[in-house]
Amino acid sequence: MRHLLLSLLLLSSLARAELAETDWLELMPEEDRQALEAMPEISHNSPEQDGAFYNPGGLRQQDKNLPAVMSSAKTVAALDGKAIRLGGYPVPLETDAQGRSTLFFLVPYPGACIHVPPPPPNQLVLVRYPKGIELEDIYAPLWVSGTLQVEQVSNELADAAYALEAAMVRVVEESDL
Repeated sequence: MRHLLLSLLLLSSLARAELAETDWLELMPEEDRQALEAMPEISHNSPEQDGAFYNPGGLRQQDKNLPAVMSSAKTVAALDGKAIRLGGYPVPLETDAQGRSTLFFLVPYPGACIHVPPPPPNQLVLVRYPKGIELEDIYAPLWVSGTLQVEQVSNELADAAYALEAAMVRVVEESDL
């Protein structure tokens, strides 16, 4: 009986174990990472400084003078179909009848929907989470786990190079840090 109880406890803890964190830079091919590192400092002037809080371009890259890496949709083929855990910030797109977000972009830094320049498509992940999550604060970081797909997604707000079928979405807690 004791052996059975220990086995059940071990299985329970394994079920709760989370995947290792995937770094956002891992979503970029090596040549894009090198180009990003070699890129000169760019301005992150945000619309807030001008008293405006709306970027009509959304997450789409608007500045044609930026280096090509800032609009890159190049992906890492080895990540296609891989289970990952990625931390980031939500940009809500769709909600269910209870107001839970079921479809959102995950971005690497807060305020990406209003800051300039926005992240490149290979730094945007469309998250599908039919279970939904209540997002009380879009500036609260999330952990998202699931199967990553190399998938070109384009809508009026953004272009993304990846999509993720989420098995779990949760707010990052202080104990995670």
